[in-house]
Amino acid sequence: MNLKLKENQKVFFASDFHLGAPDHQSSRKREDKIIRWLNNIEDEAAAIFLVGDLFDFWFEYDKVIPKGFIRFIGKIAQLRDKGIPIIFFTGNHDLWMREYFTKELGIPVYHNPINLEINHKRMLIGHGDGLGPGDTSYKFLKKVFTNKFCQKLFKWLHPDIGIAIAQKWSGSSRISNQAKNEDTFKGDDEWLWQYCKEVEEKMHFDYYIFGHRHLPLELKVGENSMYYNLGEWISQFTYGEFDGEKFSLKTFEK
Repeated sequence: MNLKLKENQKVFFASDFHLGAPDHQSSRKREDKIIRWLNNIEDEAAAIFLVGDLFDFWFEYDKVIPKGFIRFIGKIAQLRDKGIPIIFFTGNHDLWMREYFTKELGIPVYHNPINLEINHKRMLIGHGDGLGPGDTSYKFLKKVFTNKFCQKLFKWLHPDIGIAIAQKWSGSSRISNQAKNEDTFKGDDEWLWQYCKEVEEKMHFDYYIFGHRHLPLELKVGENSMYYNLGEWISQFTYGEFDGEKFSLKTFEK
């Protein structure tokens, strides 16, 4: 994927909205804030990359999608109608995205990291779950969750039952991670940072852009490359902005 920015255009990146969590009231408040951010950037946006865990849970049955988030989806539809490219990535909470957004709104959905070039700057971008060393239990679970046969079995559950079970699992997973201090900086053991270094030894990228860690991070990978983590929108409201020359992390309405 290659993009060439016109004058005064920018590319924006955000992840980990976790719409739906932890309850309807706080999710709606966050949804309104996300829409204000999208309103704020749309005149400058050459493209918008939304890098996973947009929803705290998402599963597409053949004829059913989860209820809610209509204001967010409506805003995304309006941006697409204006011709602004929007790119979705799945995260560990919404990895069951299939064809709905692509068919309805023309939004490509990526399940793995992709590389792109914007104004001759090379970037590797993805959600980040399951990459790098360690986390073997999650990597096993991801293989189960992404197995097509297992997904077909889950679809046999009535949506009211299946979605309720999955939402409870999603909430307990988030609480478990907080109890284990998964959202604190791990120094040299920061596994996504290690992953970036491993990739850089084989292929150069100017910027590595990921989510998932719920930490806004700006770390040097090589002599001429940086790793950025986009943070989250539950308490930090951070996002990435590329103006054609440099990438920077910013905060919206902190």
